[in-house]
Order: sequence, then C-alpha cells, then structure tokens
Amino acid sequence: MIASDLETVGRQAVPSPGIEKALAFLRRPDVRALPDGKYEIDGERVFAIVQRYETAAPARPRYEAHRKYIDLQFIAAGAEVIGWAPLGLLAVTEPYDAAKDICFGAVPAGKDAAVRLGAGQLAVLYPEDAHAPRLAAGAPGPVTKIVVKVLV
Repeated sequence: MIASDLETVGRQAVPSPGIEKALAFLRRPDVRALPDGKYEIDGERVFAIVQRYETAAPARPRYEAHRKYIDLQFIAAGAEVIGWAPLGLLAVTEPYDAAKDICFGAVPAGKDAAVRLGAGQLAVLYPEDAHAPRLAAGAPGPVTKIVVKVLV
C-alpha cells in the first residue's frame, strides 16, 4: 500500500499506462463535483467509481482483497481511515467472487495498520494488500471517495 497526496503519488506508485490514466482522471478540475456512479476511463481496464457515504466505527473492521485490479482510493471530501494488512494475514470469511473481484475476511487484532486519509489524499492498494475502507477518522462522518480500478 502507498498512502500519499495526489500531487506526489506519481513518484511513488509503480508507473504504468493504467496508473497514469487513473491519476489523470483524478486530476481533472471537475472530479470532486462528479455525481455518484461508474465512469469508464479505458473500458474495463481502468474505470472510476464515485461514491458518497458515511464512515463507520465497527468493532471489527471487514477487510477485502482483490486479484484483478489495483485500487486507487482517493478522498475527494471528508476523511476516513483505511485498515491495511498483508494479504497473507487475511482469514477469508467470504470466498473470492471472480465476477466482482473481491473476497472478504478478518485480520488478527494487532496485526494490521491504519492510515488516515483526508481530502486530496489517496491510497494505492495492490492485490497483495488486504484493506478495510470506510472506517471513521474519529467520529463517523460524510465522505466523497473516488475509487479508480486499474487492471493488473
């Protein structure tokens, strides 16, 4: 996982045409005003999902992992915490769904890490990264997030 701001993440993430297209989309001047929904950037190879929701403070975070896509999770407004752990620590509770490219599970307490992201910041999550998004940064609050999916 890489946690950064939009201005410097290009020097940290593994450069690829897909990552470059994702970052160009996130740098659009109108990106924060886009309505919720899916946006094709390069067909199913690179696409964005704009979503607005309230963060939560669950007793145990629900971790997820992907095989086919890298996630660039950009906070357009608000703040949230994303839990992180190496994929090898994920105890799968819901098996991998290839159609949705996702599985869910739990990570042993104390074996994970967390990063707080505010507006203008993002996390780059690779298939090796189990992650628990949508966690409250303090008290639950509203977030506008854009998740760009980049085919591995």
